Amino acid sequence: MTGASDDRDEPRIQSYGRKRGRPLRAGRRKLFAELLPEIDVAPPTGSEAAALDPATIWGEPGRETWLEIGFGAGEHLAWQAGRHPGIGFIGAEVYEAGIGVLLSAIAREGLTNIRIHAADAVSLLGALPAGSIARAFVLFPDPWPKRRHWKRRLVSAAGLARLARVLADGAELRLATDDPSYLTWMLQSILASPDFIWTARRAGDWLERPDDWPQTRFEAKAIREGRKPSYLRLKRRSREAETPPHTPGPGFA
Repeated sequence: MTGASDDRDEPRIQSYGRKRGRPLRAGRRKLFAELLPEIDVAPPTGSEAAALDPATIWGEPGRETWLEIGFGAGEHLAWQAGRHPGIGFIGAEVYEAGIGVLLSAIAREGLTNIRIHAADAVSLLGALPAGSIARAFVLFPDPWPKRRHWKRRLVSAAGLARLARVLADGAELRLATDDPSYLTWMLQSILASPDFIWTARRAGDWLERPDDWPQTRFEAKAIREGRKPSYLRLKRRSREAETPPHTPGPGFA
């Protein structure tokens, strides 16, 4: 995800490193040409109102919408969509090979409740109405390990504020990383945020992946290479509730 504003105004967020890898196979090129235009969502541009109401996406008011930013190969998104057919899913990703894998899964499994934003997710977050998303996922975003790139990290004060705006009160935000330094950064950002509560009550709550959180190939690779993933579940505070003091979760007192 790439930042929508100049670094002079606020930190630039960019959670991806590249858009293209190897050339797509013919079958996936066909899906890009035929299926993607049918399920692509993009915010209005120009003089049009910069709003993208999920009700207009699904054609039915009140349908719950979940959002995944940086869905990689789409395994998690397709798994969730297949098990929750009554919920609408929006996935944001720029890497063409990953989009191609998800398009193949959508066609193969007949998933009708997924829409793809194949562009900058910051513009999507800016166009979604406040409180319109019931759950969001940011799983294994690029940690941007070099210090000069930290301002691009998605899970930051600026990124959490963007997510907090579109999440409904009480909505869940799920985060994951296998990078220890990014985990520390995430926790510092979370505990400083006035908008989120970290729901962990015991170490297993962030060291063990929940049953309704499928393993992806990226996570499996991290584990094979000796990196231990962490799984963070946050709750969006009520907009009207008084913000209580922050308290660290288990193991971070």
